[in-house]
Amino acid sequence: MATDVVSGFESTGILRGRSRFREQVADNIVRRRGRRVSRRTNTRRIRHVSRKVTMRQSPFVFNAVLGILLLCGCSSEPAAAPKSVNTEPSAKKLDEVELALNWLPEAEHGGFFAADVHGLFAERQLKVKIIPGGPGVPVIQNVATGKVTFGVTNADQVLVQRAQEADVVAIFAPIQQSPRCIMVHKKSGITKFEDLKDMTLLIKANQTFLGFLRKKLPLPNVQIVDYAGSVGPFLQDEKIGQQAYVFSEPFLVQKEGAEPLNLMVSDIGFNPYTSVLITRAEVIEKQPELVRRMVEACRLGWRKYLDEAEKTNEYIHSLNKEMGLEILAFGTLTLKPLCEAGLSSPEKLGEMTAERWQTLAEQLVEAETLKPGAVDPSKAFDTSFQ
Repeated sequence: MATDVVSGFESTGILRGRSRFREQVADNIVRRRGRRVSRRTNTRRIRHVSRKVTMRQSPFVFNAVLGILLLCGCSSEPAAAPKSVNTEPSAKKLDEVELALNWLPEAEHGGFFAADVHGLFAERQLKVKIIPGGPGVPVIQNVATGKVTFGVTNADQVLVQRAQEADVVAIFAPIQQSPRCIMVHKKSGITKFEDLKDMTLLIKANQTFLGFLRKKLPLPNVQIVDYAGSVGPFLQDEKIGQQAYVFSEPFLVQKEGAEPLNLMVSDIGFNPYTSVLITRAEVIEKQPELVRRMVEACRLGWRKYLDEAEKTNEYIHSLNKEMGLEILAFGTLTLKPLCEAGLSSPEKLGEMTAERWQTLAEQLVEAETLKPGAVDPSKAFDTSFQ
């Protein structure tokens, strides 16, 4: 390369005819770029050139070296600092879903609210909007049509609505033993279902267990009147009995001085799962991981509620002022054995069996609530997430 550079200088006329100076330039270039030359040749050139170079020639050396440095891309500017890289993990996006309740916030929904209060939904990347229900709110229809992702209802209603082509599927059943009861006055002397006679029963006409009672019991001289939702008539007449949830109405009448006795409907065999979590079959098929996270959070939420309900009950009370902390605490204690009844293991909270669903379907046919063959109970639930 040194020879090429020197030839370039000769072509410009700067070093023409100066053979000795050419040797000096070549030698300086070689030495400055760190290339090795044989010791004998290098020494001879240095000695020869050192006697001939004058101050007038030195600028040419400087210019030559400077040109080489520029050609090599040398620069006095500092190297650009590397761009910083953000190594912080990006926050995972929460999946937003809705959970429609079948009634106003009460103890029967406690585990779902506990999952929210204690961050169990958020821990599983879920943002759940819990929507309170009320009289006439079509929870199952809203789930079936995709208006909401999840809902809460009872197992008998799942079968009834599936017979009407509502494609909803039960995926979690926190209350294993039905809390449904017939509440009567202890003073009436009634101690069992067969004692129900010569009295009035307040029961809503659309209750599936009513047809089952009529098929199973003689009910002599028993008048069935539509229940309006108030315990007032019960408090005024000892010959009145009414439908109730064992964790709710009995507490209310006790506060008013009455002594209720509860006849559990499950004792005569009608025992649908209660506060069942449902969704659409399409959601299970297309988003099974979402469903799995939802069920897992709800199971842990119910476990938390049954073991430590205070914080959740305070939240429920803030949403429904009619549910005082005292009745909510009573509800939690009453619900715990109902939620844990018949489980294969304590960890299996919310489990379901095909046998229970098949029995329920047969009972609804017997009660003439369903027509034979109207519904396939095996498609009404999914145990994949238990």
